[in-house]
Amino acid sequence: MKFRIVHVVRPALTACCSIALLTALAVANPPVLAAQTAVPMHSALERMSAAGPEASDLARQTGTWNVKQTMQLAADATPIVTTDILAQRKMVGAYQEEIMKPAPGSKTADFRRIAYLTYYTVEGRWQYVSMDTRDPVGIMPALNFEKETNGKVTLEFAPLVFVGSGQQVEGRLYRSNLVITRYSDDHELVQQFFTQADGTGRQWLGVQYDYTRKR
Repeated sequence: MKFRIVHVVRPALTACCSIALLTALAVANPPVLAAQTAVPMHSALERMSAAGPEASDLARQTGTWNVKQTMQLAADATPIVTTDILAQRKMVGAYQEEIMKPAPGSKTADFRRIAYLTYYTVEGRWQYVSMDTRDPVGIMPALNFEKETNGKVTLEFAPLVFVGSGQQVEGRLYRSNLVITRYSDDHELVQQFFTQADGTGRQWLGVQYDYTRKR
């Protein structure tokens, strides 16, 4: 007598196997979100190069400014005020370029003070550098630690060495910072405070530039 083996496939068992197979495939090959394929992500280079609100604020300051300069080169010196100075500002990419010089017809000796200011998005802070033909102090870079607060930016210069006013090179070492206060799009105050490395720890306002936009 011969027996025939009949394989019985149960529907419930087949369904369970199919679900298990689909689950395994889904884990091995997760679906790609539609948003990821439809809109490509910008690179870090593109994001960090894009102009932010800080660059827009700098751009609003382009143009010509009247500058009132007050200088006090020592803690006990008498401040010297000069009013016939102009500053021309323009944007070079994300950098604000400022060139300061005597106004036309001024009796002030010719000079150039060139400065660049920018907000460096990667580090999340402001960067500044200035050069002044009136004193042999070299290129003066300054950085800050935090963002602008209440219209004020405070940066700290690298240590400065001044020649001195005598016949011999004195090499006086100073610490200094730069405080930029924006009152409006038409009025700005830039102040540089000094502390000489002489053991006294005295700080004084060495340079002040009071800007008003020229109309």
